[in-house]
Amino acid sequence: MNQTLRHGLLGLGLLFAASAAFATDDKLDVVYHVSDEEKVGFALTNIESHIEGAGGADKINIVLVTHGPAVKRFDDIEAVNRVRERVASLREQGVTFEACALTLELLNIERDELLDGFVIAEQGGVTRIAELQSRGYVYIRP
Repeated sequence: MNQTLRHGLLGLGLLFAASAAFATDDKLDVVYHVSDEEKVGFALTNIESHIEGAGGADKINIVLVTHGPAVKRFDDIEAVNRVRERVASLREQGVTFEACALTLELLNIERDELLDGFVIAEQGGVTRIAELQSRGYVYIRP
């Protein structure tokens, strides 16, 4: 296969991957991944900026999947008010928050101890991220 044809096929593949990131509702589908505790605030800022940059919450579907030490920042007792308020605001804009079931077990955090609205990724955080990517979600790890 010559190089021009190879580049053309690569371009088509990239175009297909980019178009797959749009659901039938023409919204961009994005999965944010955070596992580092100190990156939670940064990830929330990225999501807020992403919604604004996309033209509003009605233009984008965002799922934040968290596992590892970052889950501790979403523990209702431990969460600082700033995180609590930002999560509530983002949920109102349609952002879905998911926590890894395996991490909860390892950290001895009960499901009902998370901030309101968290969905549990029963199959595990990284497995959930891979599933979303296979469905065309754009992957971002701040």
